[in-house]
Amino acid sequence: MKTTDTPPAGLSGERPAVVKANATPVKEKSSEGGVLNVFSHGVLVIWAIMVVLPLVWAVMTSFKTDKAIFTSPWSLPDSLHFENWSRAWSQAHMSDYFLNTVLVVGGSLVGTLLFGSMAAYVLARFDFPGNRFIYFLFIGGMSFPIMLALVPLFFVLNNIALLNTLHGLILVYIAYSLPFTVFFLTAFFRTLPTSVAEAALIDGASHTRTFFQVMLPMAKPGLISVAIFNFLGQWNQYMLPTVLNTDPDKKVLSQGLVELAVSQGYKGDWSGLFAGLVMAMLPVLAAYIVFQRQVVAGLTAGALK
Repeated sequence: MKTTDTPPAGLSGERPAVVKANATPVKEKSSEGGVLNVFSHGVLVIWAIMVVLPLVWAVMTSFKTDKAIFTSPWSLPDSLHFENWSRAWSQAHMSDYFLNTVLVVGGSLVGTLLFGSMAAYVLARFDFPGNRFIYFLFIGGMSFPIMLALVPLFFVLNNIALLNTLHGLILVYIAYSLPFTVFFLTAFFRTLPTSVAEAALIDGASHTRTFFQVMLPMAKPGLISVAIFNFLGQWNQYMLPTVLNTDPDKKVLSQGLVELAVSQGYKGDWSGLFAGLVMAMLPVLAAYIVFQRQVVAGLTAGALK
């Protein structure tokens, strides 16, 4: 008696029918993913052009003469007029404004990172009555409009003799930046391993030494990220110094640029104005270019834990 043996599925030369049925959906998914990638890359290219083009145009305009700015605004400068930069730096007092801005932003960044990291470390690592209340109090400070605090800040600084002073402006910048700093670093400190801090405490290190010598170096990516965000906000701040710092000798860059534009009158020193604008813009671009990898590492540290 003859028997007919049927080869099991997978041993014959033909592929199972399931594979053939799934071949078309895989191609459709890959084509959809390709279209989505092309669309997303196109949007990113358009966005990059919209951001970079005004910056390049401002740099080109800073090296032109006033006549060339209006006769051929989109053409390259015929020659590099560095006298525009020297005139803005010396005659328009941009050097004084730049120095005041560096002092105010530098002092406020140091104070913000110091106090913010200490508060965030305590809120993230220690449980005590009122922990969550203090944390949400800082978060509430992020949603408080700064315009509502301008008048009280004016009278408070005036009563303690800190109005129209650089150190008074530094204290205001620190208070303005602390809510976001504490919110950001609290989440970052929670992602750090506790075993290292526990080992340091077992070895006899105090809480202060453990924080400054162990935990703070481990939080370097987060510190750099929040420092960049605070630097951008404080460097471009205009409302607070306008209300709290009216002394002409202690004005910052944002006030200096406005004063340069207003004081021109009918003279129209547009080349000097654009030179001053580029001077105020270069430190921000340089800071981001130098620390862009640290910013990305700080933002993704919690997700990569």
